[in-house]
Amino acid sequence: MALPLMRKATAVWLVENTSLTFNQISQFCGLHELEISGIADGEVANGIRGMDPISSNQLTQEEIEKCEKDPSSRLELTVNPATAGEKKRRGPRYTPLSKRQDKPAAIAWLVKFHSELTDSQIIKLVGTTKPTIQAIRSRTHWNITNIVPTDPVVLGLCKQVELDSIIAKASNTANTGPTETVGQNDRKLLSTKKSREEKRNMFEAETAFPGENTADDWEEKVGVQENNRLEAEKLFTKDTN
Repeated sequence: MALPLMRKATAVWLVENTSLTFNQISQFCGLHELEISGIADGEVANGIRGMDPISSNQLTQEEIEKCEKDPSSRLELTVNPATAGEKKRRGPRYTPLSKRQDKPAAIAWLVKFHSELTDSQIIKLVGTTKPTIQAIRSRTHWNITNIVPTDPVVLGLCKQVELDSIIAKASNTANTGPTETVGQNDRKLLSTKKSREEKRNMFEAETAFPGENTADDWEEKVGVQENNRLEAEKLFTKDTN
């Protein structure tokens, strides 16, 4: 389902300027109904300025009035600005000169709110460089004190559908990564344990009476080998001196 731009700001405007139900607003904006209730109570989205979906051609006044009369009907997005004029891009993203100064703010926003994104994904999204991203991550950027994290969609550096898509991919990768790591660690532990058991079984096979004090004898043998190694090292050190 297509969602409007700046969903929370749109929800604020609909709460303040219409008599739509919380359920209708939540379905249109893709937010939880309790979150819409919190906006109406002033507990959520404090300081967020409402965005008029009519002026941005995302809704019509007729559509709002129809849904106000029938609480069971749903608002339908007239135009999805996130996909308007979108074409498949080849090669690096071109950013107009007037917007290039906004890139650090967009990078800071992505690093702060979506830490699961890799450097290559951020580069693809806003068209920046890896040194710039690393400088902002480590807070060593020359202008770090003046950088205010800002949504790259608001700055016009990318489309909402691009941002949603790349965040979804990063989230899926983050969810599957730890499972594979745990599996690899488990395999290493099993391999180490198996090797130790094999060595112990070999020692038991070499003893005259297998199973009789094998655990103590095995530990004793290991200790003797370690002592012999230490004595050899001492003699070698003494001879060289």
